Amino acid sequence: MTYEETAGSIGQIPYFDTLNQEEKGEVTEGLKLLLRQTFVLEHKYDKRSGRFSYNPEFKICNKHLEFIRAYFAVIGVRVLENSQLGLIYIQGETTMGEKLPKLATLYLLVLKLIYDEQMAEVSTSINVYTTLSDIHEKLGSYRLFKKQPAPTEIRRTIALLKKYQILEPLDLLEDLEGDSRMIIYPCINVVLFGEDVRGLLESFEEGDDSDDEPEI
Repeated sequence: MTYEETAGSIGQIPYFDTLNQEEKGEVTEGLKLLLRQTFVLEHKYDKRSGRFSYNPEFKICNKHLEFIRAYFAVIGVRVLENSQLGLIYIQGETTMGEKLPKLATLYLLVLKLIYDEQMAEVSTSINVYTTLSDIHEKLGSYRLFKKQPAPTEIRRTIALLKKYQILEPLDLLEDLEGDSRMIIYPCINVVLFGEDVRGLLESFEEGDDSDDEPEI
């Protein structure tokens, strides 16, 4: 949907009408961003500076949060904010999440396990670091890794999880190796909960090969 089409569809809402053109563009982009990637992080890793920086996209969504909530509420979608984790995200039965391939589901599962294990230790950050080798080793320890996936499949999986703000590789996708470091963002906490992880572990250990994978 173009900016003109989106703006036209909400142009009769009083709050939107009070905004200048730049702010209207911000609201439109904020709505499209949440629909596209589900989560918006307050702080993201900036490869150029090598540190976490405040995310301007979060600032936009936060600035217009009440309007965005009211807009999504029309279609039964909730817009939630978790200040402790530093994220804004959407939830609702009418949001059609992307169906994850099996490898992405397995990665998601062990990323939650790795995240919880590291956060159980004394930590001053809500972000966790891991490596591709750590992920594969954890999969192997739970007997969930039957064969080594092709490099192209691994890159596709990492790119998908990056899209949804779950994982941030510190290297280029083309340069991924076993020791490549990655950041697990706190979005993992609202995708999978402890009970979900245990249930998925049981289903995979029982040899469930069904295609009914989770959606984000």
